[in-house]
Amino acid sequence: MKKDIEIAREAEIKDIDEIAQYLKITDYEKYGKYKAKINPCFSEKKDSKLILVTAISPTPFGEGKTTMNVALSMGLNKLGKKSVSVLREPSLGPSFGMKGGACGAGYSQVIPMEDINLHFTGDFHAITSAVNLVAAMIDNHIYQGNEKNIDLNNIIWKRCVDLNDRVLREVVVGLGKKTNGIVRQDGFDITVATEMMAVFCLSNDLFDFKKKVSKMIVAYDVEGNPVTVEDIKATGSVCVLMKEALKPNLCQTLENTPAIIHGGPFANIAHGCNSIIATKTALSLSDFAVTEAGFGADLGAEKFYDIKCRKANLKPNMTVVVATIRALKYHGGQDLKNIDEENTEYLKKGFKNLKIHLENLKKFSNNIVVAINKFDQDTKKELETLKKLIENESIKAFECDVYHKGSEGCLDICKYIIEESQKENNFKALYDENLPIKEKIEIIAKEIYRASGVKYSKKALNEIKRINDLNSNNLPICVAKTQYSLSDDPKNLNPDSEYEITINDIKLNQGAGFIVALTQNILTMPGLPKKPAAYEIDIDENGNIIGLF
Repeated sequence: MKKDIEIAREAEIKDIDEIAQYLKITDYEKYGKYKAKINPCFSEKKDSKLILVTAISPTPFGEGKTTMNVALSMGLNKLGKKSVSVLREPSLGPSFGMKGGACGAGYSQVIPMEDINLHFTGDFHAITSAVNLVAAMIDNHIYQGNEKNIDLNNIIWKRCVDLNDRVLREVVVGLGKKTNGIVRQDGFDITVATEMMAVFCLSNDLFDFKKKVSKMIVAYDVEGNPVTVEDIKATGSVCVLMKEALKPNLCQTLENTPAIIHGGPFANIAHGCNSIIATKTALSLSDFAVTEAGFGADLGAEKFYDIKCRKANLKPNMTVVVATIRALKYHGGQDLKNIDEENTEYLKKGFKNLKIHLENLKKFSNNIVVAINKFDQDTKKELETLKKLIENESIKAFECDVYHKGSEGCLDICKYIIEESQKENNFKALYDENLPIKEKIEIIAKEIYRASGVKYSKKALNEIKRINDLNSNNLPICVAKTQYSLSDDPKNLNPDSEYEITINDIKLNQGAGFIVALTQNILTMPGLPKKPAAYEIDIDENGNIIGLF
């Protein structure tokens, strides 16, 4: 089969004017022929349905969550329903690192994939600039006399860059001449892990964004009081930088179904959902908005339900869980060398991962379906075994061959989604956000990760006390945890015995409106692998990008 980038280049891509016309959008600005910035519109359709696509715990192969999202939106469209794929923007970190791009695969992609996977419309550059503007203004505030008495050992705002760069995790700034500023320890996060990205994705409009930005804590003064973005007079400048970025981006799929792509926090170190603005805009323009949440359901889906749905007052109508045979065999312990060989025993062992995710999702809502993302090496016996295991959980499963067939490979599950999404979903959050911080963390750890308890470092306990003293404890929790396991240990693929989650640090994201709990050695600035994807990316003599996929 052809490579993803070859398939994308051969697609009959339409001028973005035609896609906008299909959605009856008149207020937009084109970025070239095939992408546009649209003004948000929230004239909510009462009968529009919100479909969440999530997955099992990820493996080195990728489970095809974005691929399935794109295919489902195309399938619903083919069945006569106006649908929109609502996705996150890819980060340059994974694109040049280990994971690669995030535009789907095979015949289920969003295009133009090269643009989307690289600079796109510049949203991430705007966020990066906004974060670094605040950082510059903090250091200038200190240099110019430190009117707010900022404690140099208690500056919590970091600079950022949208790349994997491990050497920037801990840095020293202000070296050299006195005019270079005050010498202090600093650090960088990857752009997608910043609170600015979270605020960007959890704002309803520019003025809501401005309100949230003003409340972001950048440091504490010598008496322990918070110093905010507003205190250093950076709010207005940040909003000016972000004005255009807050408009959602309109693109299309290989089958010319509309796609709105906006925002991109990771789900392991952030809340993992595209912007509220994009989701609400898609709901106002379509019959079905098909969105996604990053990594496995223990991370992305839980945060979608407990953070995004609270902030946006959204109630999803259905959840689609993506699973693959080879990923479940991997979770069951089958060696990577022979992962393509038929083995129903390892499949049955690995099914535990999917089973736990399904049990967890039932705690939030009723309408759940499994999409089995088929691959060539999957055998009839394995597929029948998996379907039976899923149906034993009283959940319907469908085989989907969307990589090879696009929308044609998922029409059966699309028909089921159309029918079942009309039913009451009885959606509810997992916990009351007014509960004490430790109690909320422990509910997530026990109910979702299946831990026996939670251990806290001294630093984490001190931060919990500080948040309680600030009366900011009535916020949802965003757990920063490895994506590879239900536990906080990436090597523990099937935690059977009792274990405890370890919380090493706590961070108050006052502007975004949630509390981050960082487990074990989770990093907010990833590093590149030994052989990064950047090795293979180039541009040929005809100006074509190669090696991106």
